[in-house]
This record gives sequence, structure tokens and C-alpha cells, in this order.
Amino acid sequence: MKYSKLFSKTTKTVSEDEVSNNAQLLIKAGFVYKEMAGAYCYLPLGIRVLEKIKQIVREEMNKIGGEEFIMTSLQRKELWEKTDRWDDGKVDVWFKSALKNGTEVGFGWSHEEPISEMMKLYINSYRDLPVYVYQFQTKMRNELRAKSGIMRGREFVMKDMYSYSVSDEAHEEFYNKAKEAYLASFERLGLGDDTFFTFASGGAFTQFSHEFQTICDAGEDICYLHREKRIAVNEEVYNDEVLSQLGLKKEDLEQVKTAEVGNIFSFGSTKSEELDLCFTDEAGEKKPVILGSYGIGITRAMGVIVEKFHDENGIIWPENVAPFVVHIVSIAKDESDEAYKKAEELYNELNEKEIEVLWDDRIETRPGEKFADADLIGIPTRVVVSSKSLENGGYEVKKRNENDSQIVSKDELLKMVK
Repeated sequence: MKYSKLFSKTTKTVSEDEVSNNAQLLIKAGFVYKEMAGAYCYLPLGIRVLEKIKQIVREEMNKIGGEEFIMTSLQRKELWEKTDRWDDGKVDVWFKSALKNGTEVGFGWSHEEPISEMMKLYINSYRDLPVYVYQFQTKMRNELRAKSGIMRGREFVMKDMYSYSVSDEAHEEFYNKAKEAYLASFERLGLGDDTFFTFASGGAFTQFSHEFQTICDAGEDICYLHREKRIAVNEEVYNDEVLSQLGLKKEDLEQVKTAEVGNIFSFGSTKSEELDLCFTDEAGEKKPVILGSYGIGITRAMGVIVEKFHDENGIIWPENVAPFVVHIVSIAKDESDEAYKKAEELYNELNEKEIEVLWDDRIETRPGEKFADADLIGIPTRVVVSSKSLENGGYEVKKRNENDSQIVSKDELLKMVK
């Protein structure tokens, strides 16, 4: 991508009511556009990051047997009434509307009910189980207050997986696999060191759940964590009984602010019994399917990454999720300048080698502004091509998370970014 062809450019203008670091930086750097409170548009740079996050999560879900599909966002009122979750008193985040024929509908905030209803067509015998399905989809939640930028919105992208098993034992086995897949996902996203498996309340889902909480000053939760055991307890269920169950002592726990980046729930047979999702076992007996639900906030994870990895100059993307691997900055008077030609040559070669590269090819823009934009956008490796760098033997390379730069040859540069 050439920066001159990118329609979204950096800006210094951000709404005064946008107080979160992640939203301010993502707007300034041209990754997102704010439509309204709690609703953001993802621009070309933002889409590249989201797709990197999705691909990492997709690979981990596929490793444990997940099959990807996508459901409609429209929800049938009568289906959710069967499980007593249509009532706003039970679930207070519904967006609801009506079709022109008067039929009431909701907009998907979660998908246990419609997916389980659909599974009645495909699950009849124990031979049809287990089933593990997941989707990446835009969810709608009518939050009272949309805050924290893209970390808590009224519209957001979520990966939600659903497991259907023959027994509690089979479900528990998969549940543990999902836990490990989640931890692997967050490790690859760059959040592994500060993300903890957390005991929490089930809210509108179940009595209890497990969350994945990342230490983050911008987070909305308070958790008590045991670093050595890699386990945490959400403040909402922090009591002596829970600590005893987990074998934890108060004096060993550290209180921290956290942001929830994922959660997993065990529904047992409750949802299947409400919806009559059953299978016939080997003995010919009819039994309810055991359901599990597993969510990762894709856009929320993006916001948490920005909150965790930035400085006073801009974003510092972990390499696995950065929109590009290399950011070329050419310092040239015009297109006939040797520095411009060498930058273009490098740009083409990196593209041929399928190394993702953004080239700031602007001629009129001052070098200082280009460097400031590069820091703000936060691509891991910046390569400056100028008459000075060429005189000194090649290309000036600087890592976004380091202060020093070095002059390297093209061969050395290609080895660095390979």
C-alpha cells in the first residue's frame, strides 16, 4: 500500500468526549472513524488489524475442531421467550424492532438460542455428536453507557463458539481444550503475559463463568490474581467460599484493574431442555445435548492491545497483528530523486516477496511529519530511504519499540523482516 493512495490519513482532531487512549490513537492514526457513541467504522488500516486478530483466533478454533459458519443477526422473539431471555428484566441489552408485518424481532447480542434451534435439524443421534461451531459476527448490545472506545461499544465484532456434547464428561474435556486455545490466542495477540483465566459470575448466561482478563489500567473490572498459578478471581465473586474452592489465600493475591477479552460458559443441559434439543444415545434413550458457549471480543481485543502497547508518540503494534510489517519512509525532492527510486525498488521487492509494506511516498510532506505519522501508526519496522542513508551504505532501520536506528544493506534488511 502506498500512503498517498490511502484515503484515511492521520489527524490531530479528536472529539473532546473521546477520553480513552485506544479510541484517540486509533482515530488519530486513521484506523477507525467514530460514527456515534459506541459505534465505530473500521477503515483500511483498522480492517487489516482486525483480520490479523480474527485469523489468529480462527486458527486456534480450527485446531480444536471448530467449524466456521455465520448466522443472521435477526432474532425471533418466540425463540428467546422459550428460554426466558426475551424479557428486558432478564437481559437488559436488547435492541428490538418490528418488521413491517408487525412481527417483533431482536438484534443479536448472543446466539445460543438460534444456533441450538438450528442444531435440531442436524443432531438426532449420538453419532451426530460432538459438534463445535463458531462465527465472527457483529453483535448489538444496547449498553446504557458506551465508553472506553472500542473496548465497550453498542456494536462490536465477536467470535462466538458453541459446543454440543453427549455428556458432562465429554463437554468438560472440550471446555479445557477451549481454555487452552484461548490462552494460546491471547499469547499470539501479544497479551499472553498479562491475561489470566478468571473465575466470575455468569450474568445473563449462567450462574458462574470463566473469563479471560487482561491487566489494563483502562479496564472496567477489578480482579484478584495469583501470578504463579496464572489464575484470577473477579471482584464480583471474590469471597471466602470461592477462594476456598480455588485453593487461594487472600494474602497471596494481587488486586489489579483488568479488561475482559474473552469468556467461556457451561450451560449444561438447561438450554437444550428448554429448546428440546435432544439426541438418542446408544441404548436408544432420548437425552438433552450438553451446551457450552465461548466468546472473544475481536474489536475489544484490538482496543486492549492499543491500551497496552502505546507511548506518547502513538501505537506500538505487536508484530502478529500489525497492519503491515514494514513502513518505508522515503525522503526525496521528487520522483526522479535517487532516494525515491531506491524506495520504490525496495517497495516492489518486498511486495514480490509477499512482505506486507506501507510506503510513505509523499513528496511534499516534511520528513518530521512523516516520522511522526510513522510513530503514530505504529508499524513494527520503519525503513528510511534518503540521500543520507544511501551515502552511509543503505537503509536506516528503526524498530518502533526501540530508540536507536541502524544502517543496513538490502540483504540485511530482507533477513530482518523475513
